[in-house]
Amino acid sequence: VVAKASLAELTVEDYERTIRINQIGTFLGMRTMAEPMKAGGGGSIVNISSIRGLVGRAGLLAYTATKFAVRGMTKVAALELGEFGIRVNSIHPGAVATRLIGSATPEQVDPNFAHQPIGRIARPAEIAKLAVFLASDDSSYSTGSEFVADGGISAGDPA
Repeated sequence: VVAKASLAELTVEDYERTIRINQIGTFLGMRTMAEPMKAGGGGSIVNISSIRGLVGRAGLLAYTATKFAVRGMTKVAALELGEFGIRVNSIHPGAVATRLIGSATPEQVDPNFAHQPIGRIARPAEIAKLAVFLASDDSSYSTGSEFVADGGISAGDPA
């Protein structure tokens, strides 16, 4: 969930709601799966964070805080669960053509994304394929890592 408001305008209720969904939801998912995965001999947890878990954006204080938290929780879980054969990684997508973005499609030229190296938003399948890779044994030596799929926006400002 995204609560768009400046620091001065963000309500405690909106901040707490964002934390409950984005941060506590991730925590509960990992906690729920840890014991069954240990009993099963291992596996892979893939947390979905955001590019906002790496860089902030004005007006997205609560969202950014939760996505940084997901990044940190992923690292701690990787440290705690690695000995049980459980890998834990996070994906940090940029904008993706979902209901959160609205009616935008990857093919539309959106001026908000024209400045990034890949000047469009992601297709959901592009992020899903990265998640499948991280869930598979093909990524067997990756844990505690951030995988960025943001069209190059975190590479820097090309101007």
